[in-house]
Parts: sequence; structure tokens; C-alpha cells
Amino acid sequence: MYLVYQPEGQDEPTRWRYNPKRLMSVEREDLERRTGRNFADFTSAVLQGNSLCRRALLYTYLRRDHPKTRFEDVDFAWDELSLEYSRQELQRMRENVLSALHGDELAAALTTLDQQIDESFDDPEESGKAQLPIAD
Repeated sequence: MYLVYQPEGQDEPTRWRYNPKRLMSVEREDLERRTGRNFADFTSAVLQGNSLCRRALLYTYLRRDHPKTRFEDVDFAWDELSLEYSRQELQRMRENVLSALHGDELAAALTTLDQQIDESFDDPEESGKAQLPIAD
């Protein structure tokens, strides 16, 4: 999964590979402090669109590139920040719906997933089967 940030006026988005299991412990602890959630709840909240959690995540990645960034300075329009599944993650989802859905539901899900796969970003670092971005 990717955290994708494209503020107004920026031609190309900034894309960070988001794997909660690969965040450093000090980053996870900071995210927990800033959001008041344990890390497992945080990762779920990010996927569900929690604004504070997404802002804290963006801050974490911005700070990696710009260490002097302050949390108070991280502000964005909602359409400037998104999460995108990698092609490998979408392919895994596609495999899962093949056994979980049937008939019209399956056809609709496959149409949507196939379109997303065609438009998705390939993750060259992904080895084997992709895992969904939720911390255990």
C-alpha cells in the first residue's frame, strides 16, 4: 500500500510505501501518542479514513524527508492525501473474492478490481504474496 500526497501545485504526487509492520518502534510510539490509539487500532483507523490518524501518518513520512517538520504545520485538503493499494495487494484481493463471492456480486467485484489493477502502481519490493496493511 502507498500513502500518496499531492498538494495543490505539485505536478507529481509523492508516494511512500506504507507497511505498518516496517515502521520503526519510535515512529509507532509517536503515532500512538499523537492519536491516543494503540497501533493495531491506528492501522485500522488509517484504512477507515480517520483524519487525525492519516495526518499523523503523513507527518511521520514527511518528517523522514524533512526532519524539522512540525506536526502543527502538517495540514492538507482531504483530496490531496490518499491510500492506494499496490498491484500485488489488489491481485491478492482478487484471488480472495473468487472464492468468497458468486454470480453478479462476483462479476461486479472482479470488474472493479480489474480496473483498479490496471491503474495501480506496481511494487517492485513486494516479494511473494502481499499482505494487507493492518498490524497484528
